[in-house]
Amino acid sequence: MHLRDCIRLTRRDFLATSASGLGLLAVASLLREQGLLAAAEKVGHGLTTAATGIKAAHFPCKARSCIFIFMEGAPSQMDLFDPKPKLNELNGQKLPDSMTKQVRFAFIQKESAVLMGSPRKFQKYGQCGMELSDLLPHLSKCVDDIAFVRSMQTEQFNHHPGQLMMNTGSGSFGRPSIGSWLNYGLGSECKNLPGYVVLTAGRGLSGGATLWSSGFLPSNYQGVLFRSKGDPVLNLSNPPGITPEMQHHGIEAIGDLNRLHQKYVGDPEISARIASYELAFRMQTAAPELMDLSSESQATLDAYGVDREDMKIKADRAGGPGQYRAFARNCLLARRMVERGVRFVNLYHASWDHHSNLDAELAFNAGMADQPIAALLKDLKERGLLDSTLVVWGSEFGRTPLGENRKGYAKVTGRDHHPFAFTTWMAGGGVKGGQIIGETDELGWNIVKDPVHINDFHATLLHLLGFDHTELTYRFQGRDFRLTDVAGNVVKKLLA
Repeated sequence: MHLRDCIRLTRRDFLATSASGLGLLAVASLLREQGLLAAAEKVGHGLTTAATGIKAAHFPCKARSCIFIFMEGAPSQMDLFDPKPKLNELNGQKLPDSMTKQVRFAFIQKESAVLMGSPRKFQKYGQCGMELSDLLPHLSKCVDDIAFVRSMQTEQFNHHPGQLMMNTGSGSFGRPSIGSWLNYGLGSECKNLPGYVVLTAGRGLSGGATLWSSGFLPSNYQGVLFRSKGDPVLNLSNPPGITPEMQHHGIEAIGDLNRLHQKYVGDPEISARIASYELAFRMQTAAPELMDLSSESQATLDAYGVDREDMKIKADRAGGPGQYRAFARNCLLARRMVERGVRFVNLYHASWDHHSNLDAELAFNAGMADQPIAALLKDLKERGLLDSTLVVWGSEFGRTPLGENRKGYAKVTGRDHHPFAFTTWMAGGGVKGGQIIGETDELGWNIVKDPVHINDFHATLLHLLGFDHTELTYRFQGRDFRLTDVAGNVVKKLLA
């Protein structure tokens, strides 16, 4: 047989069998997307599938996602979570000068400051007998699933540095947020939505977008702010006259140009830019469906309180009308997001900064938050998602047992910033519920048992999501950075 005939035969064989080969490639691609193909490539600190970017944690864990509820401004812990009968007994008395001599306050005038008790009534709930304020009737039914940390502490006593500390592990600008670290460490389980989503309500945050920044990590790991009205994400919809086909070809052309540029420059930010364009294109269908609550039952909408009216109070600090509806909707959206594979959801509400009018404004905010958060915990549990979803509640610091006596105020009606002792809580995702970690003194001034620094809290959060916090690092400017900086210990009592 002539060599030319052999070549022709080989070509015929290829054409005859190529359909099967392409079919196998398609099957392999589908298996890889679902994480069912054994082959994986090494990326960064762990393993990732080529198609989805899902990475492996350091060790097996229950939690696969996290909902972090951040109450900006600092809720008053002794009016919500940490009852202090002795504080009520000493209401109106001064603290010894030795206790306040080296203490910095935001507004309190030391020479005339006095202790301020709480009018709230506390009662024991659940099998664990947890005490909660009368402002939290819905959350009180969930205490057996919640672990409260009454002994949190931080170095920061002003809002923006404090918010940065709780959200990024540092009181300075430029560090990645918790959600960015998890997005970097675990990747996203959702192909058509961001791995890290931010939802806001209230009057606006002191820290703004710095609280969900990716810092020195590639920008595709930063939080994506979703809006509750209009387009979920700004500029997500096509402009008038741009068809889906035109959009598709445009994204392809931009991607080709970016890849060509990256080939010569080697800038990792170009890869992040390519990923952002492609994700935005896929989100044009997925995001509107996510935000549409019409598929939810009326019972679910009622449980979250999506149609509630705001409590009427004499105050203008709540952020305008419709806050009860906005926050309830955000809690329901958080459940829908983790159902769809979003890795980290931030729920922000501002403001809880009650330097005055504490009783009325705290009652307003607690009424806004109590029902939707309790509904979120119950909803996740009923759907079998609470075990795999870590729910966290926190703020930048707490409030003083001393009443606010700022100059120009006729009487004491609020509390100042207090970084020495405050309360946070966790539920689900491998947390041992129905317990209290730590203890404060009789006045709520200092911690007397099991202090937990924010670095410890972050180390525990990462542990619950499968990471050794000392090993989840990113090299920047010649140094290996991490969320917990050079500190942090896992709070083992929190673990189930």
